[in-house]
Amino acid sequence: MKSRQSQYDVSNTIKVTDSQAVCDAVCDIFHSCYLATDDSYIRQAFEDFDNLFEGHYSGFNACDTFYHDKQHTLDMTLALARLIDGHERQRDRVHTFGAKLTSLAIITALFHDSGYIRKTNDQKFHNGAQYTAVHVSRSADFLHNYLHLIGMPELAEIAANMVHYTGYEVPPDQIQLPDEKLHLLGYMLGTADLIAQMSDRCYLEKCKERLFPEFELGGMTTGKDESGKPVILFESAEDLLEKTPVFYNSEVKGRLNNLFRQVYKYAEAHFGDNNLYLDYLDKNIEHVESLIAANSLDTLRRLPPENPGSKILTHH
Repeated sequence: MKSRQSQYDVSNTIKVTDSQAVCDAVCDIFHSCYLATDDSYIRQAFEDFDNLFEGHYSGFNACDTFYHDKQHTLDMTLALARLIDGHERQRDRVHTFGAKLTSLAIITALFHDSGYIRKTNDQKFHNGAQYTAVHVSRSADFLHNYLHLIGMPELAEIAANMVHYTGYEVPPDQIQLPDEKLHLLGYMLGTADLIAQMSDRCYLEKCKERLFPEFELGGMTTGKDESGKPVILFESAEDLLEKTPVFYNSEVKGRLNNLFRQVYKYAEAHFGDNNLYLDYLDKNIEHVESLIAANSLDTLRRLPPENPGSKILTHH
């Protein structure tokens, strides 16, 4: 098997920098689950997603965040489709999600980070990363409006609530959804968001070169302790990397295994054997641990695919 390329997914077969390639892959999965079902809502959503992130969507600037870019969303949406596929393969017809809810989940995935994108009349901030603390609520607002626009108004409130499984703004036990099936899709959204980015071939480089600058802009490098005194959370990009294994072991594993009920296991049913997402995620964590132990974080050399937003890094 040829070595994995940085612009490809964990299977090294889908170019996750290419919206059309991911759209086709997701629609293939959709049709394997629901044979003759219309995929027009999904295809339209991919087109609108592309326009939004590229700056061709009325009322919005192009995506200018460095880490939360098109590749991340496309990678995450593909991961979600695979988790849903694994679920549908293992369920009888009574307990499937069905085409409509699956379409909704895919649309929610495509716009789960829309809250980072600034409106054209934004006078408050110069970069979308400055919305980090409230980006999920902004994504919820976008989704609510979007579902009305495309003729799915009855699902607008559901999408606006379900997207909160990808963030920290609403406590999980306060996310309101009509039934357990929708919460399960929410767990898959949250899981796909984590496993896609942490299994990215250039995850460590992206944390260092792109996520830390986003955190700086978004005010996420500092916090407050219990007494309200300011504390430094991340002193530098290297400090962020050094804390990544702890973040994974204490925070991410808890979300994946407990809050999200281990729905990552559905990837095994999709791939037919291994969970490629967890395999690459583990490799990334093991690699950063070895670099920390050897005091050689400066040896990270992989080049992430170019992100137009990352050009802005040098401007501010």
